[in-house]
Amino acid sequence: MAGTFKFELVSPERVLLSVDAEQAMVPGVDGDFTVFPGHAPLISTLRPGLLEVLTPAGKKQIFVKTGFADVNAASVTVLAETAFDLAGISAAQIADEIAKAEADLAAAKDDDARTLAQTAIDRLRSLGSKAA
Repeated sequence: MAGTFKFELVSPERVLLSVDAEQAMVPGVDGDFTVFPGHAPLISTLRPGLLEVLTPAGKKQIFVKTGFADVNAASVTVLAETAFDLAGISAAQIADEIAKAEADLAAAKDDDARTLAQTAIDRLRSLGSKAA
C-alpha cells in the first residue's frame, strides 16, 4: 500500500496490534515523535504515555508504560512491557494500573526509576479523569 508502513505492537505475551499505518505518534523517552512512511531508522526507549496509530480505518490509542520502539523506512515495531487499548479500558483497570505504578514509585531505587513511575502515575490519572 502506498503511503503506509507496517506497524506492530508486541507485549511479552503476544502481538497486540499488527496493521498498515499512515502514521504513528510514539511517546519516546526524549519526547513524543511522529513516524511516517519512509522515516529514518531509529531506536527509542518509551516513556509512559499514549501511542497513537492512524490507519486507513481510523485512529487507535494505546497506553504504553515502558518499552522500546524500532523504526525503519518500512515498519515500526513497538515492544511494550505494558500496553492497553483505551477503547476497552475501564476506570477500575486504570485504578489498578495507578496502584501498580504507585508501588513502583515506592520501590524506586534511583531518580530515573522515580521519574518513570511518577510519569506513569500522572499519565494514568489523566486517562482516569477522561474515563470518569
